[in-house]
Amino acid sequence: MQVVVPTEDHHKNLISCQSACPVHTDARGYVRAIARGNFEEAYLIARGPNPFASICGRVCGAPCEISCRRGKIPRTDEDGSFVAHDRPIAIRALKRFVCEIYGAEARASDQILEDLREFVPTVAADAEEMASLLRAAVEGQFIPARGEKVAIIGSGPAGLSAAHDLALLGFKPVVFELEPVAAGMLALGVPEYRLPRDLIRREVSVIEALGVEIRCNTSVGRDISFASLRDEFSAVIIAVGAKRPRALGLPGELGPGVFGGVDFLRAVALGESLPLGSDVVVIGGGNVAYDVARTVVRQAAYDTARMAARLPGTRRVRLVSLETLEEMPADTVEILEGEEEGIERVSGWGPVTIRRDDQGHVTGLEIKRCIRVYDEQRRFSPQFAEENRQALDCDTVLIAAGQAPDLSFLDEGGRDVEQFRPGWPKVDPTTLMTSAEGIFVAGDLAHGTRLLIDAVASGKKAARSVYQHVTGRRLHPETLMSFIRLDPYHRERGYERIRRVELPSAIPEERLTNPKAVVEKSLGAKEAMREASRCLDCGVTPVFDGTRCILCGGCVDVCPTLCLKIVSLSSLNSTEDLTGLVKSQLGDSADWKNNSAILKDEDRCIRCALCVDRCPADAIAMERVIFQTEWRTT
Repeated sequence: MQVVVPTEDHHKNLISCQSACPVHTDARGYVRAIARGNFEEAYLIARGPNPFASICGRVCGAPCEISCRRGKIPRTDEDGSFVAHDRPIAIRALKRFVCEIYGAEARASDQILEDLREFVPTVAADAEEMASLLRAAVEGQFIPARGEKVAIIGSGPAGLSAAHDLALLGFKPVVFELEPVAAGMLALGVPEYRLPRDLIRREVSVIEALGVEIRCNTSVGRDISFASLRDEFSAVIIAVGAKRPRALGLPGELGPGVFGGVDFLRAVALGESLPLGSDVVVIGGGNVAYDVARTVVRQAAYDTARMAARLPGTRRVRLVSLETLEEMPADTVEILEGEEEGIERVSGWGPVTIRRDDQGHVTGLEIKRCIRVYDEQRRFSPQFAEENRQALDCDTVLIAAGQAPDLSFLDEGGRDVEQFRPGWPKVDPTTLMTSAEGIFVAGDLAHGTRLLIDAVASGKKAARSVYQHVTGRRLHPETLMSFIRLDPYHRERGYERIRRVELPSAIPEERLTNPKAVVEKSLGAKEAMREASRCLDCGVTPVFDGTRCILCGGCVDVCPTLCLKIVSLSSLNSTEDLTGLVKSQLGDSADWKNNSAILKDEDRCIRCALCVDRCPADAIAMERVIFQTEWRTT
């Protein structure tokens, strides 16, 4: 039998949600605080490492939920047969819940507080107060910089996260933004029905209150040269993101009636108009494609009845994707809500040609059947049935099949920034510095197109590298870990049987009559506390004292998820790690045949403590591990 011996990082990895988060937010900590009704503590934990906590509460891809151990617990029927795995904690929705009480958006309206009067003792701080709290939180942890100026190109989540941390580190960051508004694709790429613009402005105001200067409507290469940035600033961070839509090279692609999906989203966000027809096809199968398609739907003022009946004269929106429904990378909720709003899926087909008439107007899209999207190694390698083709009549095509960055501003003063292919610079993965001294990157340029929280993490990493480059001092992470025995230990009644909350959403009629209506609604206090109580609190685990154990097997018998097993040491495959552990416990001459081991499946354990209650020898105790990271100067 092959087993895994815990390593030095075992206790950190126990808290799988925190380990999965690129900025290592203690999701377990704020979820359990919500379960206790301590919402202010929950907000402070969520906001600590993340300058965009309120925004992440609405649009984060939530890798914490993907790793949540609750989603790995098997559910069985009455005879013990496996039915399905449980569902993860709604961590993102719980973050939004506390951010709406104490975060940036709490100042937008008092309505959210109506059912929270008994829980909420204080109100949210404004931008200046929040900036003061952030400065106080890091005071004394490191030697600050001396006000050196750092240029940041791009005000998306990566650029603003870098600026946020640089300001706290003692620098004077100046952000150069091409667009008329700050926040990059958060403001111009994420539709307003998912992310209210007032919330973005409030999050940005906190960063400005820290001393960050943001210069909008400023194009590097046009209004200011890249060479002058290098001369004027101590370091430069390039965080322009991948905003340019990727062309597919289809016949008929160039010309009127064909637009990039991100260009369309930008136009809508800025109140500009694009000449859309009444029969629109969107090419793509990811979340951006659905953002585009659902935004198109919202540009037409028709109600649910007309949508359902597909009456003539209404705008028709179809989404063409290589992937089948099961393979589509878009989130399930996007697909379901898109169907509710009338978006038609044409799954498993790839575009061939955009047809045009003699006047150059789009008349249709020719497609062919895709029989495979990925090869055996899960690499993108589509194959098509060339003989299986059809044509979709349409008058507008929106392409949402990937984006690429634009680094043309490097032509003057940045030729020493090497690129391994156009638009993608060579980057040191440890420091995020390019081949040019003092030039760093963050966000998409550092790691490709990923999640919002990945961009935040890379911006923070770039800020630390700039600190070391400019000051000559290194910020060293110091992890503080403590272990607390929990006597007594208890859980919420029936927590193991509670099903995941279904997140409330606006009805389709409301969504389609008001393009800005936020689709996903907030949890109430009671729903949030109930959902939070489902958390397994993975930082707590039963600890076994082998010197007391009498091998009665009571812990194994009582375990409701069968996560414990007592076996002979001789039944285990003797790996180097296992041998070292046995020798450390039993000595070099350990008897493998007559000694036993207790095996524990962490993904099955629900931290119920029944094993503790059942043990007659007091050989088991529940213990909590807590760790936090502080940055020190070395």
